[in-house]
Amino acid sequence: MAFFGASSTSANVSSTGDKDIEVAEPPVDDISSLSFCPVADFLAVGSWDNNVRIYEVGANGQTQGKAMYGHQAPVLSVCWNKEGTKIISGGGDNAARLYDIQTGQSQQVAQHDAPVRVVKWLETPQGGILATGSWDKTIKYWDMRTANPVSTVQLPERCYTLDVSYPLMVVGTAERHVQIFNLTNPTTPYKTMMSPLKWQTRVISCFPNGTGFAMGSVEGRVAIQYVDEKDSQNNFSFKCHRRDQSPTTKDQSLVFAVNDINFHPVHGTFSTCGSDGTINFWDKDSRTRLKTFDPCPGPISSSAFNRNGTIFAYAISYDWSKGHSGNTPGHPNKIMLHPVKDDEVKKRTQKR
Repeated sequence: MAFFGASSTSANVSSTGDKDIEVAEPPVDDISSLSFCPVADFLAVGSWDNNVRIYEVGANGQTQGKAMYGHQAPVLSVCWNKEGTKIISGGGDNAARLYDIQTGQSQQVAQHDAPVRVVKWLETPQGGILATGSWDKTIKYWDMRTANPVSTVQLPERCYTLDVSYPLMVVGTAERHVQIFNLTNPTTPYKTMMSPLKWQTRVISCFPNGTGFAMGSVEGRVAIQYVDEKDSQNNFSFKCHRRDQSPTTKDQSLVFAVNDINFHPVHGTFSTCGSDGTINFWDKDSRTRLKTFDPCPGPISSSAFNRNGTIFAYAISYDWSKGHSGNTPGHPNKIMLHPVKDDEVKKRTQKR
């Protein structure tokens, strides 16, 4: 397969200037998850074609497929360990798998009774732990050395999204439940609440400093939530990923899902991407939009910043927001790399 071989094409784009760069040899089916290695510019990509692909991103944005491994069903989530030596993925086969970059081998490391919707690596004082969130209404913690989970947490509903900024972990489930954990006590929620948004939770992303989180819903809205009650006056929500019915009516009545939220690793600003094919960068502290991308020819299903925030990857791919009937032939399926400029992601000075 060309993906592994030296004949793998490179999307060399040194002549493209500031244009976003298309990743060579993308998955052949919908793209569910993107995750950058924490120590080098390698991008892991999970897809509905049951595979995880690993790409190397060169200095000019050129990409090369380096490895690929499979699940028995669609891959729904991918992440890396802290050292960047292993990739973990969760899928519709009710399993999480670990791929070792050095040996090129993959093995099953977690099992649930329903699809594994989210995998996250937790770096604790006691060492690395894998957290898996499933539609079987549990989170399980695994230390990889034993076949059984270290512990299991019962959730009120199916896990839809989960994020970690140690020691904070926030879980969003079906029926709009939100559970907040202090990972020094990982089996009992520190706080349980209903989503401040009226519609289904799509994504939760923790602030890099662990003081709160952003959450997006299927109804084109984002909430900014602080964990401590003393900061609750800073909680707010805003509309985004909406369109006017027609150029003459400014009604914003066409509403789209917020599919992903990512915080910039250096500046703490964040991105949102949606079913409407648009991406925005925001500053939560000054409550301003920093950048709007030109609309893409399809939904943005997933996104990720690299380790130092100089590359923003996003997938133009069907996001299942319109169910099976919306998955029409000829739908775009590509991964783009955006070279991030500082002024797009730097915080604005707050007005006094």
